Amino acid sequence: MLLPSLFGERLVDDWMDFPRMDFPDVDRKLYGKNSANIMKTDVHENDEAYEVDIDLPGFKKDEINLTLENGYLAVSASKSADNSEKNEKGKLIRQERYSGSMQRGFYVGDAITEEDIKAKFEDGVLKLTVPKKDAPKVPEKKTIAIEG
Repeated sequence: MLLPSLFGERLVDDWMDFPRMDFPDVDRKLYGKNSANIMKTDVHENDEAYEVDIDLPGFKKDEINLTLENGYLAVSASKSADNSEKNEKGKLIRQERYSGSMQRGFYVGDAITEEDIKAKFEDGVLKLTVPKKDAPKVPEKKTIAIEG
């Protein structure tokens, strides 16, 4: 069935010209002026573990640090730029690439050790695998009967 010309191509054209609802400053509004320091993270859960993917574009493996303390996994990344450096292309007059440091923490529980966590860095993404472990059970209190 053909649609009347009033609704045909004209409707599609109108929809295509409709202004988009864009939110380019969402991070800035949520996190303030430090929104560039936020590590974009995805967390997936399966039966055995949590898979964590953290975007760290432009960083090298040796600029990333992972620590585990009191059940908290801390991920930090730091890079500096030397603006005074001159190369064969000439002096740097504008830099928009990120330089600085950022950190993010995750509570993984006291039962997790650093040997349990697997980390891999490739293509600007830090991939962590954190196994699911139950906290050790506190021994239940047992009483001893006294004779007599």
